[in-house]
Amino acid sequence: MTTELYWLTLTALMTALFWMPYVLNRMVVSGLGGTIAGTTPGSGGHSAWANRAINAHYNAIENLAIFAPIVLTAHVLGISNATTKAAVVIYFFARLTHFVVYSAGIPAARTLAFTAGWLAQIAIIASILRWV
Repeated sequence: MTTELYWLTLTALMTALFWMPYVLNRMVVSGLGGTIAGTTPGSGGHSAWANRAINAHYNAIENLAIFAPIVLTAHVLGISNATTKAAVVIYFFARLTHFVVYSAGIPAARTLAFTAGWLAQIAIIASILRWV
């Protein structure tokens, strides 16, 4: 497995786990019965940080829909270089940071983390298009 595919897999796993904190919060706020009753994330019954975590999770999913295809495209084309290897690691930690600071309600850090992830995506695209 290439470095890029490894970090794509970790990023997908991380994104798949982002629901856990806000569901645990729902259990605390609504009880197990209220959680199992099938309420949707946007239906209320969450702490403010948990509502932000829901939005951060949605944002992570939206960005994974961009990140995964560009990593897979680079892999299929046999593009693996220092830029793509660094970019996938930066993307992972940028998205983790984004989730944490978004959930905590720290707007400036949230914007910086989002931007770092976006720049990592652009770096991979630049490698695919042979701009770097």
